[in-house]
Amino acid sequence: MTKYLTMLLLCMQLLQAEGLGINEKLGEYVPLDLVFINEQSERVTLGELMDGKPTLLTLNYFKCAGICSPQLNDMAIMLSRLHLAENTDFKVLTVDFAEDETPQLARDKKKNLIHSMNRAFVADAWHFVIGENNSSGVLAQSVGFKFKKTIAEDGQVDYIHGATLIVLSPTGKITRYMRGIEQLSTDVKLALIEAKDEKVTPTISKNSPYCFSEKPLGDTIVETGSKIWAIFMLSIIVLLFVYLIKVKKN
Repeated sequence: MTKYLTMLLLCMQLLQAEGLGINEKLGEYVPLDLVFINEQSERVTLGELMDGKPTLLTLNYFKCAGICSPQLNDMAIMLSRLHLAENTDFKVLTVDFAEDETPQLARDKKKNLIHSMNRAFVADAWHFVIGENNSSGVLAQSVGFKFKKTIAEDGQVDYIHGATLIVLSPTGKITRYMRGIEQLSTDVKLALIEAKDEKVTPTISKNSPYCFSEKPLGDTIVETGSKIWAIFMLSIIVLLFVYLIKVKKN
């Protein structure tokens, strides 16, 4: 039994062997002069996008078949319930870190998410942008967001990455990391209020899911981190059950 548990734990460790995830940089600042391309194909700086307001930042890519869509869909639900005035009390920014995506993809993603919300939401409060001259990569590095590009045998490009909501103060200070796909509007409201006052808040321990492309790798399938966690836990339960039966027979 010990041998099987060790093998399972090693498999989980391999998922993070590339050093993916978040290397938190609380209290540090993002470079506000980074230039991005917005949904209207306009060049804008990070400072202009934030407009001197506390900002919720996510890093995603728009063709993502993994956790990006669930994360952004939950963002739309959470923002619908958030008791603060968007565009006045806060901004939202989704930055695309893929190298080959377009303003049209950003525009379509924004349109779908805004339309999915159950209340009127100021469209100018949530921007979807793509990088220029690796600005997305520089921003990701400045907030400690790590991802890995993968290329399948058929040439399809995907990225392995985590899901984290990052809160920035009006001056660009990193004040909080909120890990995972789902966020409570009450928690986000408090995080934004604290960010407005430049207050840095330590992260509450929470497992961050990873996004994997699902494609054949020999006879194996690389699946979402959440599925692997489920298999891991189920395996422990089955092995424990078998062990208890053997003990009872003895």
